[in-house]
Amino acid sequence: MEFLTEYGLFLAKVVTFVVAALVIISVIVSAAHKDRDDHGGDGELKIRKLNDSYKKLRESIQARLMSEGERKAAAKARKKEEKARKKSEKAKEKLGESAEDQRSRVFVLDFDGDIKASETDQLRRAITAVLSIANPDEDEVVIRLESGGGMVHAYGLAAAQLDRIRGKGIRLTACVDKVAASGGYMMACVADRIVASPFAILGSIGVVAQLPNFHRLLKKNDVDVEVLTAGEHKRTLTMFGENTEKGREKFLADLEDTHVLFKDYVSQRRPDLDIAEVANGDIWFGTRALDVKLIDDIKTSDEYLIEACDRADVVSVSYQRKRTLAEKFGLATSAALEHTVWKVLSAFRKQNIQ
Repeated sequence: MEFLTEYGLFLAKVVTFVVAALVIISVIVSAAHKDRDDHGGDGELKIRKLNDSYKKLRESIQARLMSEGERKAAAKARKKEEKARKKSEKAKEKLGESAEDQRSRVFVLDFDGDIKASETDQLRRAITAVLSIANPDEDEVVIRLESGGGMVHAYGLAAAQLDRIRGKGIRLTACVDKVAASGGYMMACVADRIVASPFAILGSIGVVAQLPNFHRLLKKNDVDVEVLTAGEHKRTLTMFGENTEKGREKFLADLEDTHVLFKDYVSQRRPDLDIAEVANGDIWFGTRALDVKLIDDIKTSDEYLIEACDRADVVSVSYQRKRTLAEKFGLATSAALEHTVWKVLSAFRKQNIQ
């Protein structure tokens, strides 16, 4: 028993050391990753035609449901169709046209937002690429958006990037499958049209700020903190100094002013919305959001894009920065740690339920 106890303690120490080392490595790699992003690290555009992806899925399941003879007949028909298509393209080229000129395009962008809207730079680069070739009269941009919001200035910039698309007269559609709340909805409302899944979360048109204050704890332990400022409103609330009622009033006034700006921004882009009804910080699920005109249609992004394939060439565009081996290792480590934590929490929850 003594051996088992000592071995258990040794194992716990080893696990603690390994986890701590992995966390430190992840932090270092994340810092390097951020530094490269800030200095415009190398990257490249990834282009993928979604028409081909959906077509392959359809053909794959069709082939599995067919007999051997039916598969051969279908393959023969596809070859004949492809031959006819190429012949048609050659005929158009002789007339000075191309097949691409006759078919509109839908450019698909993705944004998965965190509290800092960290993907804004990738979004900016992808939008710049799309705007260089998009035709305002025929083409469309679809943004697949997922975000619960975050920092006002960060999401303000992300929304401004989408405003560039509207500014060029190109139709913009926002698809929300899970959540577009607060800063996420600030981005979504830029679109000409918002479509969302039935239980997507939308709204949260409000502003929130919170910070701890350790002044009483420090005072109890005879620790003084001096906050020196030049300018009446340079520091309204602080974590360590003593906060005053005047400082709180100014802080609340700033929050209210930000809320007014947020409401004005949404109202300008969705004039049919009753902003007084929805700008109370509340959230709505998809079907309820349609009732209050936060969105325009109930539909998943897959539905919307599959339908778009019938009328246009649907192209996914994303900017991806090349990662070093160390960064890949750090990201993989972070993902493994996150997976482990969630697995432990799930097991604990399941045990409590039983």
